[in-house]
Amino acid sequence: MTTPPPALLIAGHGTRDEAGAEVFRDLLRELGRRHPGLPVGGGFVEPYRPPLGEAVTALVEHGARRFVVVPLVRESAGRAEADARAALGRLRERHPEVSYGHACPPGPHPVLLDLLERRVEEALGSPAPRTPGDRADVTVLLVGYGSTDPEANAEVHRAARLLWEGRGYAGVETAFVSMAAPDVPSGLERCARLGARRIVVLPYFPLDGGPADRVRQQTEGWAAARPEIGVRSADVIGPEPELLDLIVERYREALEGDPYMNRDSHDSPAPGGTPPGDSPPGGGNSPGLPRQPYVRPDRDGHHGHEHHDWGHTHSHAH
Repeated sequence: MTTPPPALLIAGHGTRDEAGAEVFRDLLRELGRRHPGLPVGGGFVEPYRPPLGEAVTALVEHGARRFVVVPLVRESAGRAEADARAALGRLRERHPEVSYGHACPPGPHPVLLDLLERRVEEALGSPAPRTPGDRADVTVLLVGYGSTDPEANAEVHRAARLLWEGRGYAGVETAFVSMAAPDVPSGLERCARLGARRIVVLPYFPLDGGPADRVRQQTEGWAAARPEIGVRSADVIGPEPELLDLIVERYREALEGDPYMNRDSHDSPAPGGTPPGDSPPGGGNSPGLPRQPYVRPDRDGHHGHEHHDWGHTHSHAH
């Protein structure tokens, strides 16, 4: 009997908006459709619903005993770990064999940066192809969720720098919806003080929902008071195939890098800690764990693409 792969558990940022929750459920359904042999579930970090713990319980009831938690955004990573640990702790009395590992969030990855660039171009509404010279008067305001975790906020700044490099924008500034400065109106003011005459407000969000709606509302309010400056709102990244592939790539990275997935989670060391005598990450010696190759970018930045049936993997590079 073939041992099923560890379940893919998606931790969403959370929204009170039902339409945003439905977009998240659509993402889970599409991941399940694209990878029918892979158990997929997901939820939001507390206090949003559906909570991550319910997804853990449902997967365990369907036979899952090992999990890889993939946060959609870094702001959710710490709380997702706590929620998953608490849910598994409640289940361990009945299912002592459950264990889990953690993956990195998707961004800022070259795939996500390309999707962000696409959203900017769509907001500008200019015919393709565009050249860097066409963007010389365009300033992008990249908006993150905002967090009390400085590392999460720093990721937004890093993504902004990477988005600016080589794309010809006049500049890429940053702002946050909440819990960090500057907010969206202040970020727009900064762009104006720097001389911007065309601004694209770009949410650094994987999915639509309440936070994206707040960004649009704040952008429209500021733009109405400054009609001399052209301001456009870009869409969120959205559940594009590239994002779905990147989520599964992060899942595979976690499997390759964590030799402890076969143990109880409370026995697992912190990421990167391998006690003497243990097998190196990715050694393929854990019983029942399918080894899913991770396709790394080559020197020119191109990526290979893989098609999975979770029994066979076929790779080809472009």
